[in-house]
Amino acid sequence: MEHLAFGGRADPEEFGRQLALMHKAEPAVAEARNGQFGFSVDNTIGATPQPNGWMDNWVDFFRERRLAHQLRLARDSDLNKLGDKLLPKLDDFFSDLHVAPSIIHGDLWSGNMSAVDGQPAIFDPATYYAHHEAEFGMAWCASFSPGFYSAYHEIIPKEPGFEERKQLYLLYHYLNHYNLFGGGYRSQCVSIMRSLA
Repeated sequence: MEHLAFGGRADPEEFGRQLALMHKAEPAVAEARNGQFGFSVDNTIGATPQPNGWMDNWVDFFRERRLAHQLRLARDSDLNKLGDKLLPKLDDFFSDLHVAPSIIHGDLWSGNMSAVDGQPAIFDPATYYAHHEAEFGMAWCASFSPGFYSAYHEIIPKEPGFEERKQLYLLYHYLNHYNLFGGGYRSQCVSIMRSLA
């Protein structure tokens, strides 16, 4: 493995620019270049298995491989009833939006970010090819600054519906935290699902 001499934090605006450039980069694998979402292997999000089998449609991928997968793991009848209302409506959040596969870190929170010689460095990924906005599903514990978002959106402009879709991406990670740690994360899941359904 490559050795990285971590030290301090990178400039937030430079981090925003570099992350946007990573998201805009041409995919390195043929499936993603051909418009598919997923990854060449399954991986994990924390200790939770994360299925990454390729799919042609982002909404179908996110519905089946992310939200429905977490709901099955939860074995919570109330959450699953809310899921039965929300999952069929996912297409509504992506109407008139072209989603191209972008490589994302997938678990981008403050504990997985640092700097090497003053430049941004990210590590411990749960990577796959996704809608670039899915990167912000862990924003609740990433401490992204206004300067970070401003620099990011200079390169990839914010599209209509961003804030609602961000709630969907937060939901995936809240469901995962509920499955890993239980307790208080359930209320966030219920709140998001009720508001979006």
